[in-house]
Amino acid sequence: MTETRTLAVDIGGTGIKATVLDEAGQMIGEHQRVPTPPTPVAPEALLRAIDEVATPLGAFERVSVGFPGYVRDGRVLTAPNLGTEVLAGFDLQSALAERLGKPVRVLNDADVQGFGAIKGKGIEMVLTLGTGAGTAIFRDGEVMPHLELAHHPVSGKKTYDEYIGNAARQKKGKKEWNKRVAKVIDILRVVVRFDHLYIGGGNAKGLSFALPDDVTIVSNTDGLTGGIGLWRADPLPHTAAGTAMDDGGPDASPEPNADGFGESEPAESSPEHTSESEPPAATPA
Repeated sequence: MTETRTLAVDIGGTGIKATVLDEAGQMIGEHQRVPTPPTPVAPEALLRAIDEVATPLGAFERVSVGFPGYVRDGRVLTAPNLGTEVLAGFDLQSALAERLGKPVRVLNDADVQGFGAIKGKGIEMVLTLGTGAGTAIFRDGEVMPHLELAHHPVSGKKTYDEYIGNAARQKKGKKEWNKRVAKVIDILRVVVRFDHLYIGGGNAKGLSFALPDDVTIVSNTDGLTGGIGLWRADPLPHTAAGTAMDDGGPDASPEPNADGFGESEPAESSPEHTSESEPPAATPA
């Protein structure tokens, strides 16, 4: 039987990355990156950018997409760092399935990163530090319905996005930003009572304080390799456009009750359409 390959796409505030995964969730070759179109990002511009980043990667049979906003049933509800005013209501899942002629699943980007990082035991949480701040919560490997923590006040009137996002890091400097992140970890510990917290996103490498034993920095490539988790489980209500899998691939599964929210992308940009190679992170069993 021919191996089913998954195109994994990670949409961020400054760049869109993509790779092809094998059935074990390992990256096949190098991943690609193109700049995110200027904001506000119109739906057609977003689709063209995904086409551009996917073209050099070769054949695939299905698609996983991590989107930096609140997603329900494959439809964008919010896109704070891309342009909610133009993307709200856009059915990215169905539009991309029609464009590529493949089954597509779209989930919040922090959720997708979580699938690449978690161990699948207990209450595990993901915090992404990039253009904004993203969160995801898992219970025994199952993604939970999302809270819009990034838009919730955390200090005075400042939201998590405003408090520990990239703009705050640049304005306040590394020392103060690190103090803020440490405060947020303490708050999340009280609110969520996680068994383990995984910190990802492009700015995670800027953390300079000693992390507790139950907090781990994970590779940013988890946002790509985690795409396999959208097909191992079924965190989405349906497969877009009713596109069937060939070669014995998975069909649509019963409807669960999860949707997603969060933003994660490295602070720095890289040259247009560059090719990068990095060992893939392990995915949960």
